[in-house]
Amino acid sequence: MDFTKLLEITLGAILINNFIFSQFLGICPFMGVSKKMDTAAGMGMAVIFVMGLASAICWVINEFILMPLELGYLQTLAYILVIAALVQFVEMFLKKGMPSLYSALGIYLPLITTNCAVLGAVLINTQNHYNFIESLVYGVTGGIGFLIAIVLFASIREKLRFTEYPKSFEGFPIALVTAALLALAFMGFSGMKIW
Repeated sequence: MDFTKLLEITLGAILINNFIFSQFLGICPFMGVSKKMDTAAGMGMAVIFVMGLASAICWVINEFILMPLELGYLQTLAYILVIAALVQFVEMFLKKGMPSLYSALGIYLPLITTNCAVLGAVLINTQNHYNFIESLVYGVTGGIGFLIAIVLFASIREKLRFTEYPKSFEGFPIALVTAALLALAFMGFSGMKIW
């Protein structure tokens, strides 16, 4: 096992090619659920779970079903079905085990199904020809990058409630400015290289 490659995948998914700040995938739940830290953390944990499991399951489906049967053109459809099933599982678990988080996430929980960051992770795994371990690492660390991004953003948005700024920036505009500044900060990682 090449640990340098796994470290490269890990740092790339979390910092360098962060789904939110570099690839601009998953913006809908990022903007919608980031008003409070606890809901942002809950959404981030759900995305880690779904993205990690989806990466593993989709790799198995692609390698042992789609490619041997020459059904590669059905990859996107198969991946969306896997993601939808996983989100249903997470939704049932949260509804039963953590009803307060379930109600706080609201409509954004089922939207993980259409979260382009999750679909993007499994498609990038396929495109980069990652093996099973690399796919799993990329899925989990991509979810960790999503968690870091949404928690950072939520912590800043919570503090913005007590800050003074021009009236024209109230609400969504100040959130967009904040997201843009965070994206600029994450661009500083783009020059990182793993030796």
